[in-house]
Amino acid sequence: MASAGSKLLAQLVERSLDVQQETEFLTGALELLCNSVGATGATLVQGTKGQWRLLAHWGAGDGLPEELLAETLDSARCVSADGWTGTPLLTGSQQDVFWSSQLIAANTDSVDLQTFDACAAAVGLAYQVFRNGHQHKNRAARFEAMLDMTVQWNQSRQTDELLEQIAETSIRLLGAERATIFLPDGAGEQLVGKPATGVEGGQIQIPKDAGVVGQVFNSGQPARVDDDVQSEQQQINRSVDEELGFQTRNLLCVPMVNREGKTIGAFELINRLEGNFNQTDEAALLELASHAAVSIDNTQHVEHLTVSRQAVAAEAAGQVEMIGQCEAIEDLKKTIARVAGTELVVLITGENGTGKEVVAQMIHYLSDRRDEVMVAVNCAAITQTLLESELFGHEKGAFTDAHQAREGKFEFASDGTLFLDEIGDMSLDGQSKLLRVLEEKKVVRVGGSKPISTNARVVAATNQNLAELINEKKFRQDLYFRLNVVEVQLPALRDRGDDVILLAEHFLGQFCAKARRKMPEITAAAKKQLLRHRWPGNIRELRNMMERLAYLTEGTKIDAADLAFVSSPQSEDSAIPLDLPLTDATKAFQVDYIQRHIKRSGGNMSEAAERMGLHRSNLYRKMKQLDMSDGEE
Repeated sequence: MASAGSKLLAQLVERSLDVQQETEFLTGALELLCNSVGATGATLVQGTKGQWRLLAHWGAGDGLPEELLAETLDSARCVSADGWTGTPLLTGSQQDVFWSSQLIAANTDSVDLQTFDACAAAVGLAYQVFRNGHQHKNRAARFEAMLDMTVQWNQSRQTDELLEQIAETSIRLLGAERATIFLPDGAGEQLVGKPATGVEGGQIQIPKDAGVVGQVFNSGQPARVDDDVQSEQQQINRSVDEELGFQTRNLLCVPMVNREGKTIGAFELINRLEGNFNQTDEAALLELASHAAVSIDNTQHVEHLTVSRQAVAAEAAGQVEMIGQCEAIEDLKKTIARVAGTELVVLITGENGTGKEVVAQMIHYLSDRRDEVMVAVNCAAITQTLLESELFGHEKGAFTDAHQAREGKFEFASDGTLFLDEIGDMSLDGQSKLLRVLEEKKVVRVGGSKPISTNARVVAATNQNLAELINEKKFRQDLYFRLNVVEVQLPALRDRGDDVILLAEHFLGQFCAKARRKMPEITAAAKKQLLRHRWPGNIRELRNMMERLAYLTEGTKIDAADLAFVSSPQSEDSAIPLDLPLTDATKAFQVDYIQRHIKRSGGNMSEAAERMGLHRSNLYRKMKQLDMSDGEE
């Protein structure tokens, strides 16, 4: 008796080492059992919720008597009746929830009950060893796969993409036909399921208390529905099946709980490929759901930050505008629109106060980098000893105050835009390093040796004549050519005609809104004065004047007497001396007038002549009369 069971157990344990599939192991185990007890066939069944489910069968015999099975299960002992002998798979202290409902029945009634019971126990023990071993292997494989998947999940930045990855992982690891993750909608009244195969839009919506999913979401407890239990089948939301054109046979659904212990969704698997879902599947899906909940939380947080950043960028972009309708400004707007979408380096030139930073901001916000950071560095406001550290960063101990390593503006602005204002004030050594960064897209921190990649787009600006600085050996010619891929030249405010009035009214309106007062009207006399002024400080000077008027003037109108122009050294130097005779003063004015038009036209004599209402030949004749160079050399 004991020897038969021991011999069978040894055979079964040896067999468990060679077999990978559970069904194959059980079929072979029943064959060995029949050989040991002289039976013609054997069956392994499981009694679950009032119904019997076939787990494995070998040999002859069908039509198991349910009375025998029920009596065997109730008495927990070996029973013979109607040509069959049945016994529980495991008994006594070995029983648990999984094993207690499983029975072996053999097609024989002549076998010694004790021998049959011992052999059945051997099958149960070997089956338990087989399952435990494979569970450990499968669990290890799942952990390894989940580790790899979790790394991938946490790299995802879009929730829909992440849900697809999670669903694919669970289907592969747990052997199901479909997987769906349900998350509450914004109002919290519906559960939105993704991915949803076969549905337009790839998602389904159900009430948050509907079906098994709603039950799990609200209770926080897992649920399983078997395909052979009618009472459970009624829990399935068949309206979803109809919408999907699908037939749900069985399902497993578990809650998704975040770090704070809050249920954020439900994770559902549908139609196990082999049989019903079991406790092992439930435990595995709970593990997957816990990792998935963390990844979804992280991804949704990143999405929220991305949306917020895009909103901030859009708001900032809406506040950047170029006011003006003169021909030069209209041409400038077109140029900005053309170059913004490229990766070209842009050099912005113009006098102080003409709006070079506004142009740089427009280039940034009209580009594909609009959602990234724009960093502005005034090269004239930082001492040359610190400028390189500011731009390229430094390592700890690189100089006296370098108490820790620090990234530079090129690193900080990577993927964004770096605006280098007053580029003409950079030292020659700094220019050399800047040229290398522009060519190699890599920076080396001060005191360091490791190249660090940067993808920052550079927009530079200056109010100086770089060509003159090159002749004076104060600016590198090769850097000039590298920066001057596209040059955007801003006109002085005095050359923009009626744009002065547009800008004045624009600034006055802004400051009056801040001062909470109605915008006063600018009289015709005041406008005439604004147009007559030379604006040595350009737009900055005009803006400051309008701010002063908005806060300090009273009444509903601004007249010429309210305009207090501030004379600067530049304006005095450019003014015609009062001690000149009228003839000399007129000549000085004409020379200055012609020179400014030629400069504004970039040296194009035909364009300058057209702007002054002259033919080109007449312009040359006039310049000759004024003893001016004709510009041909």
